[in-house]
Amino acid sequence: MMRPDVLIVGASGFVGGALRRVYGETAAGTYCRTATPGLERLDVRDAGAVDALVDRLEPRLIIHPAAQPNVDRCETEIDESYQINVTGTVNVARAARRVGARYLYFSTDYVFNGEIGPAQVESPPDPLSVYGRHKLEAEVFIQQNLDNYVIARVCGVFGFHPQGKNFIMALLDKGRRGEPMRVPCDQWGTPTYVDNLADAVKELAELDFVGIAHPVGPDFLARTDFAHLAAEILELDPSFLRPTPTRELGQTAARPVYGGVDNRSTQALLRTRLLPARDGLLAFKRRMEQCA
Repeated sequence: MMRPDVLIVGASGFVGGALRRVYGETAAGTYCRTATPGLERLDVRDAGAVDALVDRLEPRLIIHPAAQPNVDRCETEIDESYQINVTGTVNVARAARRVGARYLYFSTDYVFNGEIGPAQVESPPDPLSVYGRHKLEAEVFIQQNLDNYVIARVCGVFGFHPQGKNFIMALLDKGRRGEPMRVPCDQWGTPTYVDNLADAVKELAELDFVGIAHPVGPDFLARTDFAHLAAEILELDPSFLRPTPTRELGQTAARPVYGGVDNRSTQALLRTRLLPARDGLLAFKRRMEQCA
């Protein structure tokens, strides 16, 4: 069997699964906790295991969406967050550098404080949470130690994922059951359709580009506006939505209120059109209907 061209670290996850659909048989992938057919187990905290896998496969490209993304858990389980989001990233980045692989790392708008709206690529980071601080530390390591990399900051990723917990899947579930859903009325972001993200990331990986990219949707929306738009497109009665101030949600970690990232410099690099929220939700609906 030929060696795979691409290694997706965290291919069993939500974003990783979308990347698998884009790359197909040309990519190898890993899981950590949930055994998945066709994927190899890898705990990124284990440097020896990371080195062994990368040395065996010798991929030309490593894509790394794996993370501990539970922002509130990171706030209370700080060491776990550090070991996965920082040490794990260092382990994979070093292995990529050693075998000469291009490295594409997923970061987040949580590296910003959310005071000024969608952040530019060059905006100064100022994270409010443990998760944001750890993702920023990983970004800095990559920038200081690798020559061939892309840091892809994302925000508000949504898509069809029956076992998943992304915002739109939760909204769909609660809306169908008529169960009240509290939605922050004072948090803004740049919603991003996961399959569109995967297409954009694949193109970014093939470009002669090194640096930070923002492959997100172009719309800057309040979470409540996005929720109402989703309810409209998914033909749900929006009365189940409960606009709620952030201070009343009881979230452990601070969120960037005017979050999101500006995609314009990244869109200028790409042929792939980064989809507005409505188009992404329509694509989500089509995929959901195909999978029904």
